[in-house]
Amino acid sequence: SVPACCSARYNLALLAFFGFFLLYALRVNLSVALVDMVEPNTSSARNSTSNVCPEHSSTSSLPRNTTGEKYSWDADTQGWILGSFFYGYIITQIPGGYLASKIGGKALLGFGIFGTSVFTLLTPLAANLGVGYLIAVRALEGLGEGVTFPAMHSMWSSWAPPLERSKLLSISYAGAQLGTVVSLPLSGLICYYVSWVYVFYIFGALGVLWFFFWMCLVSDTPESHRSISAAEREYILSSLKDQLSTQKSVPWRPILQSLPLWAIVVAHFSYNWTFYTLLTLLPTYMKEILRFDAQENGFLSALPYFGCWLCIILSGQVADYLREKQNLSTVCVRKCFTLIGMIGPAVFLVAAGFTGCNYELAVAFVTISTTLGGFCTSGYSINHLDIAPSYAGILLGITNSFATIPGMVGPVIAKNLTHNNTVGEWQTVFCIAASINFFGAIFFALFASGEVQDWAVSGYHLHRN
Repeated sequence: SVPACCSARYNLALLAFFGFFLLYALRVNLSVALVDMVEPNTSSARNSTSNVCPEHSSTSSLPRNTTGEKYSWDADTQGWILGSFFYGYIITQIPGGYLASKIGGKALLGFGIFGTSVFTLLTPLAANLGVGYLIAVRALEGLGEGVTFPAMHSMWSSWAPPLERSKLLSISYAGAQLGTVVSLPLSGLICYYVSWVYVFYIFGALGVLWFFFWMCLVSDTPESHRSISAAEREYILSSLKDQLSTQKSVPWRPILQSLPLWAIVVAHFSYNWTFYTLLTLLPTYMKEILRFDAQENGFLSALPYFGCWLCIILSGQVADYLREKQNLSTVCVRKCFTLIGMIGPAVFLVAAGFTGCNYELAVAFVTISTTLGGFCTSGYSINHLDIAPSYAGILLGITNSFATIPGMVGPVIAKNLTHNNTVGEWQTVFCIAASINFFGAIFFALFASGEVQDWAVSGYHLHRN
């Protein structure tokens, strides 16, 4: 094989890594800033801080900045603001995959992140104009981000040699986890020392900057890349030659009738239920139940995603090693990694709900839970490329549409279940998430496939075998 260092495919993985890093930073910064945007007494009418656990914040001697505007939004309004992103996000999933297969993923991904960055820059203005404007801007950010994962999957279908798939994809998508890791505490610090408006200005500006690098350095296919070596181009193209379809029309009916695809849909939905519930509500849980102040909160909220990031990178290497060197079948690796990555988190999430006020243990369990979830990237997450490389972007659009629903309803249901912020209410939230995870893991283990499906190879409708 062709050396990885400085190769065009690894450069693509690295730039994609930074793109997804910013994408998630732009997505989660609101859940931190929101704590600072709301007047302290407004949410307490509905969601009272529970007094089960003692306060243990070390009161900081540093003066806290209070220049940012404050708004009187109740708990339900906050739920809508946090959920609004997903209303835009769900709309562009399937069109994103379809467009990427037609115009290429590069421009789609580039402009998706560019658009999201511009709307992030407009967030403080929108908040001042009123809650409706803020919800609209967040939904528009969702529209921009919706095309990104399908566009990236579509690019990898032309760039990733089958036996390097887990490695390359886990590098590029791990950026999302690291973006969460860095932006949660960083947003907390910016809110604390400067003002919440800068959370949006700083990350928005970085996104615009990334866009220029991406457009200059990346190309849609190895054939059109300006500086790729002949050896590497030949290596990638020859590794993919039996895997891609040349037909121009999309075989929609066989795609929608494909059981291995539905296995990915169910797994993706289940995993995201836990993931999004934690992503949007962990800062709230830590503040209201475990009673940390914002600074501690940012670092401790970020810890689980740091674990997940490490796990994604390492498990990607292990998955390809098992397939290439140990000759394990692709489907075996995908199923095992999905089972570990869904049942592990379910067990530890429930355990976290029953630790009482032992917050070290609670943080440890939530961290282990989220970390183990990293195995899923080399499990169901890459499986689209195993079963239909040519249509991977479209398949991801389909599964991600279903997988966005938990982002829309999960936090709203969780907010409704935790009006009094008792430990028991949060245990219910964690148990619901865990049982959904369990179901998804079993379903995937029963029905997933690791082979390129008949309908995904060219000449399929000539009924050739």
